[in-house]
Amino acid sequence: MKEFFKFLFSSFIGTFLALIFIFFILIGMVVAVIPKEEVVKAKPNTVLKITLDQAIADRTPSNPLENFNFQDFDMVLPLGLNDILKNLDKAKTDDNIKGIYLELDMLQCGFATLEEIRDALLDFKESGKFIVAYGDFYSQGAYYLATVADKIYMNPEGNIDYRGLRAELMFFKGTLDKFGIEPEIIRGTGNQFKSAVEPFMYDKMSEANRLQTQTFLNSLWNQVLKGISEQRNISIAELNKLSNEMTIDNATAALDNKMIDGIKYYDEVQAELKELCSLEPKKDLTFLTMDKYKKAPKTSHEFKGLAKDKLAVIYASGEIGMGKGDEKTIGSETLSKAIRDARLDTAIKAIVLRINSPGGSALASEIILREVMLAREAKPVVVSMGDLAASGGYYIACLADTIVASENTLTGSIGVFGLLFNMENFLDDKLGITVDRVTTNDHSDLGSVTRKMTPDEKLVIQKRIDEIYHTFISHVAEGRHLSTEKVDEIGQGRVWSGSNAMEIGLIDVYGGLSKSIEIAKEMAGLDHFRIVEYPKQKDLEQIISDLTGSVKANVLEDELGENLRYYENMKKVLKQQGILARMPFEYGVY
Repeated sequence: MKEFFKFLFSSFIGTFLALIFIFFILIGMVVAVIPKEEVVKAKPNTVLKITLDQAIADRTPSNPLENFNFQDFDMVLPLGLNDILKNLDKAKTDDNIKGIYLELDMLQCGFATLEEIRDALLDFKESGKFIVAYGDFYSQGAYYLATVADKIYMNPEGNIDYRGLRAELMFFKGTLDKFGIEPEIIRGTGNQFKSAVEPFMYDKMSEANRLQTQTFLNSLWNQVLKGISEQRNISIAELNKLSNEMTIDNATAALDNKMIDGIKYYDEVQAELKELCSLEPKKDLTFLTMDKYKKAPKTSHEFKGLAKDKLAVIYASGEIGMGKGDEKTIGSETLSKAIRDARLDTAIKAIVLRINSPGGSALASEIILREVMLAREAKPVVVSMGDLAASGGYYIACLADTIVASENTLTGSIGVFGLLFNMENFLDDKLGITVDRVTTNDHSDLGSVTRKMTPDEKLVIQKRIDEIYHTFISHVAEGRHLSTEKVDEIGQGRVWSGSNAMEIGLIDVYGGLSKSIEIAKEMAGLDHFRIVEYPKQKDLEQIISDLTGSVKANVLEDELGENLRYYENMKKVLKQQGILARMPFEYGVY
């Protein structure tokens, strides 16, 4: 026995020391991959190279492990929209930046984000500098962005994925039926368009859902066609014809139909860039990538010194829930504190609330909206909508002084629903588990997943959901200066594009983050100011604590690839309980 304990103790010490060793190795890895702060200065005749081949969030993440590949220890920091826009604004007045080279294939962003980058590139062109685009293959989003270029080139064996847009919604009713799980769904009265619950009710779209989806999809496509038509001088009718007849099936067809300006290999495009930079053929081009250019200071001769006045940009990205959030989710506690901190800071003269959210918890949305109301009493509050600001995302936006959105933003979805799952049959039939209970009152076990709700219980929940819906439309009516009847008419859970939302009074101005900052600046009478961002991003200690989660996420992404979204959807299904203000569960627009 003595030898046994001696062996056990030795094993414990050995394991403990090994864990300490591994921990310090991991810390060393984190420190090693954190980019060093350095100032980058563009050399004369530099070409800014833009690839945009990673997912684009609203804000550049602080975590250097965000895109770290744990298989080959490679790291490329993904730039957020905020830094992409800053770079393009900087490059416009940087005498050392000769032009922009767009090397595009696939883009991983929504259409509103795409529109903001495209507008910034069009603004850059006003400087008189060139933009050249090249791709081996253009996705529809990549091609739409490329149309801002002075010249669009394609590999001889390349192609453009040009076929129009589609929206896909995943349904889980068949899965739930197979498992014997019964969803118990209660929508706000009249919320016929609140299709977030439909994946659990049907195996295909309802007519109301199909109508709203077709409406906003047509709106997005019309905006894309308008942009291509203006830049390529091709009529919208002709562009639709090319798509419907699948004409653009190779590079030659793209050239013949004026979709591109030439068919070239990579080296031939490089030769043309040298000519544009007035370089001799034997000279090398000087490229500067966007992630490097982020470290270059903006040259300004207008002001000197650090501005005392500040403008706060507060990022609200992801689903809305109670408690603390992170860079990919909105927590009522975290976001409320960020808004409150900005309100109480007397140096902050205006607030831009950047929203990219499908909604979530109705209660969390109400908590956040209260802070927006208080902030609006103290200083101007402008909402900037990203790809998505719907349901709870619109809830927290509706009382702002001004709401700015892209024509391609998806918004609205003003509605509420409740969702519970009855798993009694699943537990009994599939797992052989039965549940018994003891209660003190008639409804002590309301909300349990092990039994079905009674009709009386459903009526109580229906009443509560209708009360929350009335509160929602009352807030919108107050903020948008509409009657509650009018809000109910355009509400009922219906999703609208930014273009539709402008027509019915849900937004005020077309534009993106830059436009929102400009409006907030004017409202506050600011001239010389600096931008501060909230919520505060993670420090090194928090990053290290997230190391395990980063490893898990990267391994899953490597293993599942594009199928990762199905896994993520199933995780969300399990969280979809309670009273929610959320848009349809998972819209994929392609």
